[in-house]
Formats: sequence, C-alpha cells, structure tokens
Amino acid sequence: MAKDYTLEKRKLVIGGVAIVIVIIYIMRLFVLQIMTDTYKKNADSNAFLNKIQYPSRGAIYDRNGKLLVFNQPAYDITFVPREVTELDTLDFCRTLNITKEQLLKRMKDVKNRWMNPGYSRYTHQVFMTQLSAEECGVFQEKLFKFPGFYIQRRTIRQYTYNAAGHALGDIGEVSMRDIEADDYYIRGDYVGKQGIEKSYEKYLRGEKGVEVLLRDAHGRIQGHYMDGKLDRPSVPGKNLKLGLDIDLQMLGERLMKNKIGAIVAIEPETGEILCLVSAPNFDPHLMIGRQRGKNHNMLQKDKQKPLLNRAIMGVYPPGSTFKTAQALTFLQEGIIQPSTSFPCSHGFIYGGLRVGCHGHGSPLPLIPAIATSCNAYFCWGLYRMFGDKKYGSPQNALTVWKDHMVSQGFGYKLGTDLPGEKRGFIPNAGVYDKAYRGSWNGLTVISISIGQGEVLSTPLQMANLAATIANRGYFVTPHIVKDIQDAELDSTYRERRYTSIDRSYYEEIVEGMRAAVTGVTGSATCRIAGAILPGVEVCGKTGTAQNRGHDHSAFIGFAPMDKPKIAIAVYVENGGWGATYGVPYGALMMEQYLNGKLSPASEERAEEMSNRVIMYGDEER
Repeated sequence: MAKDYTLEKRKLVIGGVAIVIVIIYIMRLFVLQIMTDTYKKNADSNAFLNKIQYPSRGAIYDRNGKLLVFNQPAYDITFVPREVTELDTLDFCRTLNITKEQLLKRMKDVKNRWMNPGYSRYTHQVFMTQLSAEECGVFQEKLFKFPGFYIQRRTIRQYTYNAAGHALGDIGEVSMRDIEADDYYIRGDYVGKQGIEKSYEKYLRGEKGVEVLLRDAHGRIQGHYMDGKLDRPSVPGKNLKLGLDIDLQMLGERLMKNKIGAIVAIEPETGEILCLVSAPNFDPHLMIGRQRGKNHNMLQKDKQKPLLNRAIMGVYPPGSTFKTAQALTFLQEGIIQPSTSFPCSHGFIYGGLRVGCHGHGSPLPLIPAIATSCNAYFCWGLYRMFGDKKYGSPQNALTVWKDHMVSQGFGYKLGTDLPGEKRGFIPNAGVYDKAYRGSWNGLTVISISIGQGEVLSTPLQMANLAATIANRGYFVTPHIVKDIQDAELDSTYRERRYTSIDRSYYEEIVEGMRAAVTGVTGSATCRIAGAILPGVEVCGKTGTAQNRGHDHSAFIGFAPMDKPKIAIAVYVENGGWGATYGVPYGALMMEQYLNGKLSPASEERAEEMSNRVIMYGDEER
C-alpha cells in the first residue's frame, strides 16, 4: 500500500501545535510562580500585615550635657491601595482638612512608579506625614469608616533652644536620590538634610523593626504571627554629644543680630568647635512639621541668605589676620629674623606703587609690626621673598609660599564634619602666569601680603589659624561632634596635623599677638578696642578687609596665652575696622567661655553692640 504523506504531515502539525501549547503553559507557570511575586504578595497580604516599627532618632546634647535636639510624637497616615474601597471622599477630606483635589493628586503621586518605585497595591503606602497628636485623634475616631487606612506612630525633631540652626541642621522627607542611594529608605521616610543631622545620619537614624501581624479572612488583625517570633524590634539611633557650648553659641548669635558674618570658636587642643555662628540665622523650629517645605522656600528666597552657613561656606579676604601666617612663612624661609626691621612711610612705597598704612613708629622689627599691624612690614617681606635668587624665579618662590599656607590650613577644605564646607583660595603660579602672561613679580601681587587680592578664606579657616598658633604649630581638624554613643569618633578628628613651620617661630607670633593686646610695644590694635580680660593673658590680631563697599571687620585670637582653652575668629561684613566689631566681640566671647558668664559691664556692652544694625548697602550702619 502506498504511504499517505498528507496524513503524516497532519500528524506532525498537530503534534507541533500540542508541543507549542505545552511549552507556553510551562513558561507561563514559570513566570507566575518563579519570576513574579504578585500572587505571593496577594496571598501574603490576605494573611499577613508587615508593620514597620520606626526607631527613635538619636538625641543631641551640648558639651555640658544640655539637651539641644530631642524627639516628640508625630503620626503618619498610610494605606494599602487594594484595601481602599467605597471611600467617602467628602468625609475623609473634611476629617483631614484637605481638599478633594489634594486627595486625588496624592493618590496619583503614590501610584506613579517613577516617583514611587516601591509602589505595590499590596503594601503600605504613605498618604500624609507628621500629623500632631490632636490631628491624629480626630482621624482615629473615624478610622473605622475608612477601610485600608492606618495610623503609623513616628517622631519628629524638637529643639530646646532657638539657636544653632546651621550647625544642628534638620530632617525632611526622603527624595528619589536618597532612596536610590540607600535601600534603607522607602517613600515617606525622613533623612537628615543639613548640618549634623545630615553628616551623622547613619548614627542618628537607628534601625527599623517590623511586626508581622496575622489577618483573618475578612482582613481583621488577629494578633502577632507565630506569637511574635518573626517580629524584629527597632534599634534607637545613637545620641551625640557636641563640642558646642550652647550658652556661648547664644551669645554669639545675640551679638550678630542684624548683622552679616560669622563667629567660630575652637578648643585648640582637641579641635572641637565651641560655637559656630552664621548671621543672619534662622529659627530651627521653622524646619519641622508639614510646614518645613514652605518655610524652607521662604528662607531660600530671602535676599540676605539666612540658609547660607557663612562660618564654613563664606569665603572672604582675611585681611590683616593673615599677616600672622605670612610672618611664620618668612621666618621659616629665612627671609626675616625677629630682629629684622623694615621702614614704613605711612605705607609701602616702591616706585609708583604705594600700599597705605596707619601712623606708627618706623622702622619696626617683627613683634611691634604684628602688634601695630604694619602693612609695609609684610609687603617688604613678600617682595624680598619673591625676589630671592635662591628660588630661581617668582613662580618657584610662590610655590614654596603656597605650600606653607596650605600646611597652615588654607586653600583646601579642612575636612570638618559639617556638610558644605568651602575651600577658600590660595593662588598658585599658574594663576598669575595666565593673568600676566608669565611676566610678574612680588610687586605685581603685593596685595596678597596683607590678606587681600586673590587670597580668600573661610571664618573656620581663620579660627583654625588662631588655634594653630595657640598650639604652637599643629591643629586637630575642626569638628563639632565630641562623642558618639557606643561608637568611636573618626580618627581624622583625633589626630594632630603639624604645619611646615618650626615650633620656635610660633613663639614670636604669640609675643606679637600678646603685644597687640597689652600695648607694651607702643600702638596696639587690640588694646584700644577692649581685648583685655582681667586675670587672662589674651592674644589677638585685628583685620580690616577691604571691600567695594564698607570694609569688613575681622579678628582672630586665643586665651590664655599659655595652655589656651579657646581660639576664635570673628568676621562682620561691612563692619569697618577690625577694632570696631571684631575685637570687642572676640573679647566678649572669650570672657563668656572662660568665666561662664559676662560681668555686668560686659553684659551692658554686649547688649549695646547687639542692638547695632549693619546692612548690605549704605542704608544703615
């Protein structure tokens, strides 16, 4: 019999179709059971409710144990989308005091997988955050009417004092960037946004816990699954103790009221920041609760930039305070000896170039030159250094000069434990080669000798210079956190950093800064402004930084001269002479810290000076 090929082909086609159908079913089962957890989530959500337990955030104390930042109860409203049915939107909106448009927008945002990549119909989604106890109580009474909605207990920050906002920082709701950078966070979590809250976030936040609750067939909670064996308690965040002295901080902020600038004080031996004042400042209470975003936007639009932490972000010409670093460099390089004298004819005069100076005796050696803040002395020193044949060229001399300045903490970030620090600026040879096509000398850049020109520093760097001189040649990286509960501070904030200057040369600078206060060498820039504290050997150096408008008033100093406990920098924009604001503010701050309070006379002076107003332009001074 002949073979029926048509029948054979039909069998192959039917068999092929059957095989394809089987393969499709197998693939579909594989996808449903292995590749996706949708049905598992569905089943689990019917049986279990995983309730996150948020930890309490670590508290923050000052160096004397005074509580600065703590937690207070707050409540979030969450919902499971698949459980929300037949919602009475009118009653719901009225209860939460929101509009229907706000409700619909929030629901749309939650379901937007780009804005909320962790979205699932079967898990808790955040609807509203940071309700007060009163608001939560109203909602709690009607919760039974809104199936699928839940109340989650949380905490928000509270502040004991209306001070130190820039240093303490604040917390806010996580952004998409925060979530992508760290899988610890989910939508609705809070994270440190500024200050200590940001830089010590991983210590302060703690660890989340979870409760696994069992549901019945109607979705009602029946208790803990397996009697709580799978529950995981939250771990509270670690407490922080700061180097900050809150009484000193509040005095600094009071003095800087209606002014623009910064005050930074450091404990020289440890590098701990005793105060970090930036003016104008802001009330930290504005940065809590649901109004945080609105208040933050308001502060951001303020023309005086109260959110800018000028203590670490403000870059200014250091003015005559920089002469101390210059003198150390000249001594180290053998350009001068302590006995070296230079003439001053009411300034530095060379050919047609003149850098003015106030009246004082002439010629002067180093210590009186520091005490009187003689411009000519340091101009001559820089001119001599940049023309010295041992360097081969002004470019090489500038490189040596720059390296000494960098070793003293200028030109680069110090590495403090607060976010946003700026580096300031110390010029290198390339800057001037580009500006002057390679043809320049000490006269061309003479302004940097007195802390002007291209030289820029932050108030933190200026305070660090004072601390370095107080320590006679080393500093510890300035930091604001003193201790972390059950953890060790980073070694960066415990190790000494030595400069390139020999210790012996610092003694000359200390003598000069002491003479500026006592007046033993004649004219003294600090004495006349009231830097003398009874029973305390204060060392200081004024600075008047030139500006297109009114000059800036600056001061650095430390006390006592031996075994110093505080080093300080004051910078008041448009404040005029260093002796006008810098010196008296520095003296008041040192008195407060060393004595624990101000004398009646000093208190009267502090009140008078705090009431003075300085604005950007010429309107008020």
